[in-house]
Amino acid sequence: MSVFQFIFKFIMGKGKLHINILVMGHAESGKSTTTGHLIYKLGGIDKRVMERVEKEAAEMNKSSFKYAWVLDELKAGSERDITNIDKAMWKFETDEYNFTVTDARGHPDFINNIITGAWQADCAILIVDSTNTGGFEVGTFEPELLAYFLGVKQMICCINKMDATTPIYSKGRYDEIVKSTSYYLKTIGYDPVKIRFVPISGLEGDNLIERSNNLPWYKGSTLLEALDQIQKPKRPFDKPLRLPIQDVYKIDGGIGTVVVGRVETGTLKAGMKVTFGPTGLTAKVKSIEINQKAVEEALAGDNVSFKLKKKIDPKDLRRGYVAFNFKDDPAKQAISFTSQIIITNHHVGQISEGYTPIIDFCSCSGAVEIEKFHSKIDPTTGMEVEKEPEFLQKGDAAIVEMIPKKPMVVETLGECLPLGRFMIRDKELIVGVGVVKSVEKKEYPNKGKSTKSAFMEGCKKFGAAMANGGEKFWAAIANGGKKFGNVLVNGFVAAGVQLALHYIN
Repeated sequence: MSVFQFIFKFIMGKGKLHINILVMGHAESGKSTTTGHLIYKLGGIDKRVMERVEKEAAEMNKSSFKYAWVLDELKAGSERDITNIDKAMWKFETDEYNFTVTDARGHPDFINNIITGAWQADCAILIVDSTNTGGFEVGTFEPELLAYFLGVKQMICCINKMDATTPIYSKGRYDEIVKSTSYYLKTIGYDPVKIRFVPISGLEGDNLIERSNNLPWYKGSTLLEALDQIQKPKRPFDKPLRLPIQDVYKIDGGIGTVVVGRVETGTLKAGMKVTFGPTGLTAKVKSIEINQKAVEEALAGDNVSFKLKKKIDPKDLRRGYVAFNFKDDPAKQAISFTSQIIITNHHVGQISEGYTPIIDFCSCSGAVEIEKFHSKIDPTTGMEVEKEPEFLQKGDAAIVEMIPKKPMVVETLGECLPLGRFMIRDKELIVGVGVVKSVEKKEYPNKGKSTKSAFMEGCKKFGAAMANGGEKFWAAIANGGKKFGNVLVNGFVAAGVQLALHYIN
């Protein structure tokens, strides 16, 4: 499919755009209940499965857990499919889009899921518990700030549990929460004017799909309508190919090596030759599948599995490697890179130069040394507040220099979003997040050519030299022959003249 065909298909509505959603909020705010109920109402959950889970929940006197529990059923099914890279995610469809929802629970133990979801999210749904008197004073900062810092700029804010306010479905309570939430989100960097606030009851279903008679004072969108009004994200299919590997499998029966990942930028085509960074290993794509259906090509945003023609040991390809087209701006190993980071956890106390945490970005992870602190900055404006600070601590944002301790492909945020933003981790504890500003890259040996390619290139050069030398050789022979011929002709002419004179006389 050409770029023109892709645009035509999109405009004509024959294919729905895929949207990634991150659902976040405090623990017990009702995220799973809201998500499960929404997916069920949109036909994403089998009715018989829902009835069984509902019965089990009632028998345990936990009917309010039924929609959250049914999500666990979907999650278990997803994890059984080894070629499905959307593990711990759920899907549903609206008139406008195909949606994938990331499992991002609100308990601090699940903060990893929030960051993983933020890497891929086009929009966030923030669930706020209307019965929580603590508001945003308790348990905040990380999820919303991390989402904004990692590039999730679109947001829908659902004021949940409106059926449990005092009085029930209270407009006053809704207005109060909208005001406090708007102020809080504005301090992070969001524009409250662009955020859609929706009063809902995830358990009862108010304002999820249809307008609720219990909320006659509310004239805005339902959650479904707000989802369909999400601004269409720009998919970078016109950029060079970048496909970070999620998994690699060796499948028997003549199938061979299968690579699984997401096309982050560019286009992957059957028959094309791809190189895997940072090693430079090259192979040809035999076939591509999306959702277990064979396709000729995959565009940015597509989750794919593809077979390789070359017999490659899966051990030579690892999670975190990046597939690319060497002829089109090849992805390269980072020698060092400059990043903008923010420290979100006080566990490590003060961080000094030389600190070596683990960074996780996209599907790659590895140790890096924070070699130098260039400056401390304001996290919302990016303005410098201190030059070359001695240490960093919780709440600090800074421009730093990082050196990878193992080969990894790193790119700037502008080149490739998923390869340009990362999480900073100390063992299992998240210390902060960052985005890449610039990269010093390492060139591939032989300019990235395989041994065979390098040999052929050498043959071409040798052949050219031989051809050039041969041309000069034959030119010399020809020139010499020309001179020799002239001598012979002159000799014959002279002899002929002498012979003629002899006969004349």
